[in-house]
Amino acid sequence: MKEFSKEVYLKWYEDMTMWRRFEDKCRSLYLKQKIRGFLHLYNGQEAIPAGFTHAMDLTKDSMITAYRCHIHPMAMGVDPKRIMAELCGKATGTSGGMGGSMHIFSKEHRFYGGHGIVGGQIPLGAGIAFADKYFDRKAVNICFFGDGAARQGSLHETFNMAMNWKLPVVFVVENNQYAMGTSVKRTANHEDIYKLGLGYEMPCLAVDAMDPEKVAEAAYEAIERARRGDGPTFIEARTYRYRGHSMSDAEPYRSKEEVAIHKNDDPIELIKQRILANSWATEEELEATDNKSRDFVEECIEFMENSPYPDAEKIYEYVYAQEDYPFLDKLEN
Repeated sequence: MKEFSKEVYLKWYEDMTMWRRFEDKCRSLYLKQKIRGFLHLYNGQEAIPAGFTHAMDLTKDSMITAYRCHIHPMAMGVDPKRIMAELCGKATGTSGGMGGSMHIFSKEHRFYGGHGIVGGQIPLGAGIAFADKYFDRKAVNICFFGDGAARQGSLHETFNMAMNWKLPVVFVVENNQYAMGTSVKRTANHEDIYKLGLGYEMPCLAVDAMDPEKVAEAAYEAIERARRGDGPTFIEARTYRYRGHSMSDAEPYRSKEEVAIHKNDDPIELIKQRILANSWATEEELEATDNKSRDFVEECIEFMENSPYPDAEKIYEYVYAQEDYPFLDKLEN
């Protein structure tokens, strides 16, 4: 794996501060009704995509996740301006403004969603891995899902098939402690979600997912295992989200004191302190990076504001693959 160099840490800091500011700005745009529908923010979990993309081969590996999906594609190389445009339903968005917050997608960057059905991406991740194995691409799929989705029956069916066929996939539960408003402690007779892999003799482990180094180390071992044909790994990435489940979440299930305690482990602050401790940058230089991140997010908003909404007729182009589908004639008549 690539070493954790000065350049890596400075890039992590720049990326993670931009991601945090991007999500904060999305919250503001939602309150202004520029973003409609659902909005699930990623604040606090930034170390996970930072660590995984460090360990991945971004020229061939792929990623799939649930509906908290704005940051993962940025880590994969998708232009944040297009993501912002998609969030606001603009034609320049990643899905032409048709997908919105929960359905970011980029075939070019091998980011396959963005899925609104809880746990729906778990069998799809294994399916992508099956295709990679079938065509001998030497690629690995990283399949993310939340702790709530870990209770879906499809997870067990998928784990069984993935182990039986030794599929090149890494399953990752982003355990941010709450499935919507329900604590992990209340959803099962155990709290160590990673142990679900034991029933399938799947290598499994928990990792401190507030530290991108620890995430990268666990990710690299799992990815290389999958790439050499030894099958999947199940990683429980233990993290914490600072915002509610979605913008409609008033968070009555947890206290402000609890959130404040977890913010003591903020992944961005961790990166900042390591940079300063190693004299890789000064406070002033990091402040300049913060300002750069802020200015770039404003550029994303400007791009979105200057982009048009899609033509109303476009809606039919993304429903029917068959251009002369009979229903369209009936609609016109």
